[in-house]
Amino acid sequence: MASKIIVTGAVRGHFKEVFEKISKLHAKQSFSLAILLGDLFADPTVTSPTDEANLTSLLNGEFKIALPTYFTLGKFALQRQIVDKLESSDDEICPNLYFLGKRATTKTSEGLRIVTLGGSLDPAVTAGLSKDKHLPFHTEGDAKALHGANSADILVTSNWPTSIRSRSNVKLPEGAEEPPPEQCVADLCSALKPRYHFSTSDQFFYEREPFFHLTNEKQPDTTSITRFISLAAFNNPAKQKWLYAFSIDPSSAPPVTMAAGTTATPFNLSRKRQRLPNQQEPYSRFNGGNDYQNHHHRPHKRTKRGPPPGPAECYFCLSNPNLNTQLITSIANDTYLTTAKGPLSTSTTYPSLDFPAHILIIPLAHSPTISSITPPETKISTYKEMTRYRHALHSLLNSSSKGALGAVTWEVSRAEGIHNHWQFLPVPTDIIKKGLVEAAFKVEAENEKYPTFKSRDIGDGTTEKADFFRVWIWRPAEGVEATLVGSGGEEDGEWKAKGEEVSLVLPLSAAFRFELQFGRRVMAKLLGLEGRMNWRDCGQSEGEEKRDAEGFKKAFKGFDFSLEE
Repeated sequence: MASKIIVTGAVRGHFKEVFEKISKLHAKQSFSLAILLGDLFADPTVTSPTDEANLTSLLNGEFKIALPTYFTLGKFALQRQIVDKLESSDDEICPNLYFLGKRATTKTSEGLRIVTLGGSLDPAVTAGLSKDKHLPFHTEGDAKALHGANSADILVTSNWPTSIRSRSNVKLPEGAEEPPPEQCVADLCSALKPRYHFSTSDQFFYEREPFFHLTNEKQPDTTSITRFISLAAFNNPAKQKWLYAFSIDPSSAPPVTMAAGTTATPFNLSRKRQRLPNQQEPYSRFNGGNDYQNHHHRPHKRTKRGPPPGPAECYFCLSNPNLNTQLITSIANDTYLTTAKGPLSTSTTYPSLDFPAHILIIPLAHSPTISSITPPETKISTYKEMTRYRHALHSLLNSSSKGALGAVTWEVSRAEGIHNHWQFLPVPTDIIKKGLVEAAFKVEAENEKYPTFKSRDIGDGTTEKADFFRVWIWRPAEGVEATLVGSGGEEDGEWKAKGEEVSLVLPLSAAFRFELQFGRRVMAKLLGLEGRMNWRDCGQSEGEEKRDAEGFKKAFKGFDFSLEE
C-alpha cells in the first residue's frame, strides 16, 4: 500500500509555523509521516530569546505535531538540553517527533526503509566511525558502514553527492552555488540505490532528472531508479520550494519502463581496484582462519614486523576504503555479521540450509580483544550484542533444521592480534550429543602439546590474565523450536532457542606457538571437510559470494534484531 510522505527543508527553530503548515496539509492529505531535512533547531551561536522560548516549548511538548515526524542533523551542533532530552527519552523530543540519528537505518511501521547520514564530513578524522552521534560531523567510515543496509526506499543526507549534476540538464537558479559535495555520499547512493535521495540546499530548490544505476558496464540495471531532490530552508528570502510531498509503496515492483528524461547514473565510484585472488595478501578479510600472516610459509628466522594495520587498512573495519560489501549481512549498533571468505561449509553441506552458514560476528571497534575495547560501556554493549547475534543464529538453525543442527562458535583473543571476531559454524546435533565436538578440540590440543581446555564461562574476557582461545558448543533442546524470549534490558524480545551450551577455554602464552587456523582445522577434520581446511583453497567468485550472502540474509531476516532498531 502506498504511503504519502511530506518532506521539509531546514526548519531552524520556526517550529510553530512549520508544524501548523504540516498539520493543515495533513488534515487534507493524510500523510503517513514527515521528514525534516537539515537543521531542525536554530543556530545555537546566535539564538534569540524567541528561539529559546520556542525550544523550551518544544521540549515541554507544547507544540502539537499531527503525525510521526523525523529529523536528523544538519550544520549545527545540538544544544545540551536537546541531547539530554534525546538520551533520556529514547531519541524522542516530544510526542510524534523523533531523532533519526546521524548514521542510522530506520524501518517505519509502513515498511519504509530510511537510511540517514547527517552532518558534514569531518576533515579532522580520516578513518573509523564517529563516536558522538549528536555532533554534526560524520566520517567516511560512517558512510561506508551504511553500505551494509544494502538498499533503501529513502536516503537522507545533509550534503550533496559528488557529481550529482553530471549528465543533467537541470540548471541551478541564477546566482546559486552548488553546496559542497562529498564522494562518500555519492558512493552511498550508488550502493543503496534508493528510490528517493533527499538533501538540503538552504537558499534554493533543486530536483534532478531521475537516474538509473549500473550493476556493471555490460548490463545496466534500468529498474533501480533514484530521484534526487534538495529542498530550500523554510522562510528563505528567494521563496524557493521548502516542502515536497510524494507517495511511495515499499512493496511495489520496480518500474518496467523509465520516465522521460531519465539518465544514467552521474556517479563514478571511488573504489580502488581490488587485488586478484592469486596476489599475496598480508591480511585476509572475512576468512575462515583469523590469520594475519601466512603461517604455512613463515621463515624459520624471526623477522621484525611492522606496525599492525590501523582501521583504514584493517579488513574487518568498515572504514577500510577497499571494503567489499557483498559479504556483509547485518549491521547493528556495535557489531555486524558477514559470511566467511572461503567458508568451511558450503550451500550443499547441510540439506536444510541452501547457503553456507559459516558466519563471522565482528565488533565495529578496531580492537584485538573484546576486553580492550574502550570506553568500558562500549565493551559491555559489544559483548552483549555479539552474544545476541550468536543466540539469533542458534534460533535460525533450530528453526531451519528442526533441531538437527547445533553450532560451534570460536574466538582467538590475543593482545597482539588485529581485530577480534567470532566464527560461527553449524554442526549436526548428533555429534554434539555424543561429545565428539568437545573431544575433537581436546584431542587436537593434546596432539599439539597445548595446555588443557577448561570448561569455564569467562564473559567478555576481562578477568583473564593472558590471551586465550575459546569455543562455545551449543545443541538445541530436543523437540523445542526457537521461542521469543523477553529477557529484559538490551535483549528484550530477542529470538533465543532453548538448548545446552558448553564454553571451553584454552589459555595462550608465549611458551608455545598457537596455530591461528586451529578452530577451523578441528572442525574440518571432524566434519570430513579436510579438503576445505585452508580458506584459500575455497575461493568463490564475487557473484557466488553475493548469492550466498543474500541466501543467508533471506533466511535470517525473521531473527535479525538489527532490522527492528
